[in-house]
Amino acid sequence: MAKVLVVLYPDPVDGFPPTYARDTIPELTAYPNGQTLPSPRAIDFTPGELLGSVSGELGLRKYLEENGHELVVTSDKDGEDSVFERELVDAEVIISQPFWPGYLTPERIAKAKNLKIAITAGIGSDHVDLKTAIERGITVAEVTYSNSIAVAEHTVMQVLALVRDFVRQHDIVREGGWNIADAVQRSYDLEGLDVGVFAAGRIGRAVIERLAPFGVKLGYTDRHRLPAEVEEQYGLTFHESIQDLVRSIDVLTVHAPLTDETHGLLNDELLATFRRGAYIVNPARGAIADRDAIVRALESGQLAGYAGDVWFPQPAPADHPWRTMPNNAMTTHTSGTSLPSQAKYAAGTREILEAYFEGREIRSEYLIVDGGAYAGTGAHSYAKK
Repeated sequence: MAKVLVVLYPDPVDGFPPTYARDTIPELTAYPNGQTLPSPRAIDFTPGELLGSVSGELGLRKYLEENGHELVVTSDKDGEDSVFERELVDAEVIISQPFWPGYLTPERIAKAKNLKIAITAGIGSDHVDLKTAIERGITVAEVTYSNSIAVAEHTVMQVLALVRDFVRQHDIVREGGWNIADAVQRSYDLEGLDVGVFAAGRIGRAVIERLAPFGVKLGYTDRHRLPAEVEEQYGLTFHESIQDLVRSIDVLTVHAPLTDETHGLLNDELLATFRRGAYIVNPARGAIADRDAIVRALESGQLAGYAGDVWFPQPAPADHPWRTMPNNAMTTHTSGTSLPSQAKYAAGTREILEAYFEGREIRSEYLIVDGGAYAGTGAHSYAKK
């Protein structure tokens, strides 16, 4: 039987289980593109519960232990003395969330002699060294689409927060003030602005659909151009490159995977080509942006605001400059781990485990690496052209 090692974020500071604000969550029947929702044989949790923290255990303990497997769950993931480091040496299955990633570096993979499959409970598997996984024949899978709409909603929220300067206006209220001039001197309308979307996959496409009714002018760039009818429906202008796109926009939203090509892409050189006073919202991966270049662009006024949900590393240290840089609306990688999203990616994780343990094929849309090569979604998103 297998040892399953799961890395999840810590429980609420007030204890587990929490008191929930709502009694139910909507019951969905399919994803917007028609892809079926996760379909495990059963689940051992109530949708809407907190599943992504340590005590939530992704709802997996009963299933795994009844089938004779060992489950180890921890939030202690960093450093040579961490629980993660100690337990991975004989784990066959390692599960992690992008929000609190258990980084599987080449060195850690080398120690994990029994590792057969690494599962991302959510979307985005760049915390796994995919090149090494390919070399070792390790399967990498994720729950594609499970939290795409949640991330798209969060993106729209952060676009509005930046353009309308919501954070400062709310701070004035909390501080007991009422100076309207202070509150509106950086507040603009989204209507009429040029918005660029970097990567128009499931999340980027959902952002396009949600921003179009605001009366913005939309452009995008992607390795895979959208169908002509979609471009016509949303008034989309296609740009061959990110370099071309950013010259003509007021707002950029970033939805690309972290690859060799996108690592550090938002650097001083590229930021200098933006219109002065542009905004960036990055819910993709923190390392797509050059950390200090973003700070410099905000301090100089080249950028009017930066928001995002992603940092590098995660969790970000207390002295990370993005916590205190001017005109930011950062969050702690929460966009894709809303309670409804947790229900979907927990169910999808169980579906993947059921297929793996029963020797069945894992859905191709869940696969990133399999059989020593990029596969499924991984072949679309990560493999070089």
